[in-house]
Amino acid sequence: MRYLLFLYTLAIVNVSYAADMAASYQESLDQYMQASKSSSSPFSEADVAVMKEAAMALSKSMPDPGLKAGDRAPDFSLKNAFGQKINLQTELKKGPVVLVFYRGAWCPFCNMHLHALKKNLPQINKLGAQLIAVTPQTPDKSAGQIKKDNFPFEVLSDLDSQVMKNYRLYYELPENLIAVYKKHKLDVEAFNGKGRAVLPVPGTFIINQQGIVVARQAETDYKKRMEPADIIKALKKI
Repeated sequence: MRYLLFLYTLAIVNVSYAADMAASYQESLDQYMQASKSSSSPFSEADVAVMKEAAMALSKSMPDPGLKAGDRAPDFSLKNAFGQKINLQTELKKGPVVLVFYRGAWCPFCNMHLHALKKNLPQINKLGAQLIAVTPQTPDKSAGQIKKDNFPFEVLSDLDSQVMKNYRLYYELPENLIAVYKKHKLDVEAFNGKGRAVLPVPGTFIINQQGIVVARQAETDYKKRMEPADIIKALKKI
């Protein structure tokens, strides 16, 4: 129970990230978990039970989320953090796209993954590819995140959730989990907009210039993310 409590505490506590964070996501995760071992949790056993139940229900309802390798990536047009519309097919004309879906600036695991990707972005770009991130959060939240963390890639807001749905990642938070989150000062709707307690299963898709997914990773366990090294390996095969 203490282990579960620890994991769920990590999942909804906002943290600051050091400039020397490891370039591997797993290394960053290991460092974070080790540094957080001494942290006490504000969550009751009842809170943890709600979160555990929600995680199990999501895993059961989405046992194999996300598009698969060989699938055609659905086209989309979304606005970035500064109001500019970005179209996937237009971007694919420039080269392959690494498309990353993340939950929001409030999620420490998302932040760790984005920072690891940022550190590996020169290698990704060297292979002719670009990184595009998609999140349900509002553009102003993304703009603040970009400014704070100096992200040099596009962050797009999926405000009607259609892209998350098309990529088979969309889910809605249950009411009892929303209540637990709000009790602990985490309001997903404050990031996404009123009435939008929705999230994507975190996912990464490497898309070639023909619009085909050539490699991917998506799991309901939000701690699991595609390693930058695996992304680079997939890009080298295109």
